[in-house]
Amino acid sequence: MAVKLMLLVVFFAVMVAVGVYARRHTSSVDGFVLGGRQAGPWLTAFAYGTSYFSAVVFVGYAGQFGWKYGIASTWIGLGNAFIGSLLAWVVLGRRTRVMSQHLNSKTMPDFFGERFESKSLKIVASAIVFIFLVPYTASVYNGLSRLFGMAFDIPYTACVVGMAVFTGIYVILGGYMATAINDFIQGIIMLVGIVAVIAAVLSGQGGFMEAIQQMAKIPSDVPITAGQQGAFTSFFGPDPLNLLGVVILTSLGTWGLPQMIHKFYAIKDEKSINTGTVISTVFAVIISGGCYFLGGFGRLFDHPSLHDEAGNMIYDGIIPYMLSTLPDILIGIVVVLVLSASMSTLSSLVLTSSSTLTLDFLKGNIIKKMSERKQVVTMQILVVFFIVLSVVLAINPPVFIAQLMGISWGALAGAFLAPFLYGLYWRGVTKAAVWASFACGVGITVSNMYFKYIASPINAGAIAMIAGLVVVPVVSLITPKMSKSKIEEIFSCYDEKVLISKKRSLEG
Repeated sequence: MAVKLMLLVVFFAVMVAVGVYARRHTSSVDGFVLGGRQAGPWLTAFAYGTSYFSAVVFVGYAGQFGWKYGIASTWIGLGNAFIGSLLAWVVLGRRTRVMSQHLNSKTMPDFFGERFESKSLKIVASAIVFIFLVPYTASVYNGLSRLFGMAFDIPYTACVVGMAVFTGIYVILGGYMATAINDFIQGIIMLVGIVAVIAAVLSGQGGFMEAIQQMAKIPSDVPITAGQQGAFTSFFGPDPLNLLGVVILTSLGTWGLPQMIHKFYAIKDEKSINTGTVISTVFAVIISGGCYFLGGFGRLFDHPSLHDEAGNMIYDGIIPYMLSTLPDILIGIVVVLVLSASMSTLSSLVLTSSSTLTLDFLKGNIIKKMSERKQVVTMQILVVFFIVLSVVLAINPPVFIAQLMGISWGALAGAFLAPFLYGLYWRGVTKAAVWASFACGVGITVSNMYFKYIASPINAGAIAMIAGLVVVPVVSLITPKMSKSKIEEIFSCYDEKVLISKKRSLEG
């Protein structure tokens, strides 16, 4: 217990120290929200990765999908790495950085407002961010609470409040730069922790081959492969179609999440994009691939305590139960690992929420004149507001919040992915098409929450994203175009001539 507590004390002390160190970057709005666009490749890549993977993934998704799909759930982690990280950086990274700076936009709603010349688009986008990010923020606490209960026997409420307080301190003190530096430190902890945990868990089962053999003996309980042995160790698992839905939502979904895209706004230079792409992909392979690979062995740890009174599996309990067999020092590392993942995601979410509400909703609409300093102070106050709100929801979550947090990824990515992606590349996107995508993304995921015409909310989110990718070009072709002069001015940023060294280009 002393070792575990010492690890926690050191961890929290470092987080606060980084917040104090990064205070010099918070004198301006650009500094507080984007770190002055001076984040290098390592900071940006780790900030992207740690915002991607939280306790929701490590405890919730890895346990749930590992139980459902067996070892094949590792495909989710690989999809996260190569679609959610590598492709996202290649397709979105450079263009996001160039156009967002050209339009002087600091948030995703601000991008929509400037790119499509619509104040109402910006306001509605900020409302969607607020509605769907807050419940997602509350959900981050859930997985963490189960691990703390297992390791320290600390009440859930105390755990949630403690984590919220320390996150609030370093975000308010240092803004984006504090979160980026802490994300880097937390990312290293996550890398070391996941490797150690996988090795220890498999060792406890007699090694990798023995664990695979035991998994192969378990008959499938999935309808389409019911009764088959070896389904949970097969290449695509017992239910390939639903597995594909999970891969699409958790991988392609990051392309439309404001807290993820925000990282591209803050990249320092060209070299940072190239290096960051590689670092981010390797990070995701190890962390996400490792989490889902570990979860794939969940059925070896089946226990009566993991089932409710009706006999249904409590998915969030699988990973904590699996880890409860580890030595104390490893449990301490795991707790700090998941705490790192959760705090990095939480800090990213509250910074995104507070900056969006301040810059896209309050400024110029509710409060007509806001000085630079007043904007920063407002964002700092709203960081506290969002953290308090998420704590209240996390401590006593209403039923609709529990449902809403499950579809928040689908709603956000369904609404934003298509217009953001097309808006960076295609001059022909219209304002009406963006409205259609917002309505389609939010409409499909929210209506499905009540009418359940798509059995899985995960698949509903994936369908919402794909629908947006179809709706935006179709609506754009039949609705009035933006003025040609304005479009040429927006896209001129890509044509601007810059000097480049021979090692970067062979032209000339």
